Amino acid sequence: MLGFVALFVVASAAFSLSAVSGGGAGLIVMPLLGLLLPADHVPAALSIGTAVSSASRMALFFKVIRWQVVFLYVPMALPAAWAGILLLKQFQPAYLDLLLGLFLLSNLPLMLRPRKKSGISSKTSNSVWLPLIGALAGFISGFTGAVGLIFNGFYYRLGLRKEEIVATRAANDILLHIFKVVLYALYGLIDQATIKTGVVVAIAALASSWGMRLYLHHIPDYLFRQIGRGAAVVAGVAMVALAGRQILVQDRIVLYFNHTEKAVELAANWRQHKLSVEVENLTEVELRHSVLCRGVTCIENPKIQDMDTILHISLDRGIYIAKRIPSLGSGLITRT
Repeated sequence: MLGFVALFVVASAAFSLSAVSGGGAGLIVMPLLGLLLPADHVPAALSIGTAVSSASRMALFFKVIRWQVVFLYVPMALPAAWAGILLLKQFQPAYLDLLLGLFLLSNLPLMLRPRKKSGISSKTSNSVWLPLIGALAGFISGFTGAVGLIFNGFYYRLGLRKEEIVATRAANDILLHIFKVVLYALYGLIDQATIKTGVVVAIAALASSWGMRLYLHHIPDYLFRQIGRGAAVVAGVAMVALAGRQILVQDRIVLYFNHTEKAVELAANWRQHKLSVEVENLTEVELRHSVLCRGVTCIENPKIQDMDTILHISLDRGIYIAKRIPSLGSGLITRT
């Protein structure tokens, strides 16, 4: 219950912020959802909540929806979302979340850039790219559950006003999220906990959406964009932190440093691999790659076993490469 209360508070704040920035609530809420649900159920919960948010925003700003943008965006977004969901069934989305987080952090230089006096005018040539943007957004949305502010720059380049961005994004997103919810259910990615979490996000979205119409028109367009970029940076930090934690846990990544009187070693473990660099007596350097056979894979395939590959560089003995299998002892493969 405490988790649901925290989710409601964070989601309400996130959707209120997204109301004045053109999106991004899903990316802000995603880290907290990752603590309440399995990673592959987070996109479904996000889609349930954001579908309700999009419906409420369409109702509020229906008259300013740019339907020509919707007609170019949605047809490619739907099949691309299906491809993203199929990929979600095969891989954990942590690495994609990390890349998206880093991409969102690139908004920080845009926030610090001096304001230009001339605004962005509408360019009809930008609409040529809308099917591709829709495909990219649909794929990422199917895989992670949210796209948020990632493609807001393209809406700006089309010359849309802030009300038009909110309304047109809502029209694009509602069809996409409804389509995804159906697919998530068909692929078994929605359970009772996912529905409850999605409903909490949906209630928070409704609570914040109805206040949007009262204050959105008071916000200057330049401030609207700056708030959007700030929200993107906040979402990027949260996504990098959550994805980094998930990657460290699921891939068993460990960094460590050892030193003695004669040697200094820096090593990193990743899954079944270990890479180390050792400096001995300031005259010798050894690079070692170790494959550590652990878990079910080794039981199913007895031919897989521990193995070390060593590159040794010495001022006195030259350079040599060796391969060592613990069960067989050491064997020199090449020497230079």
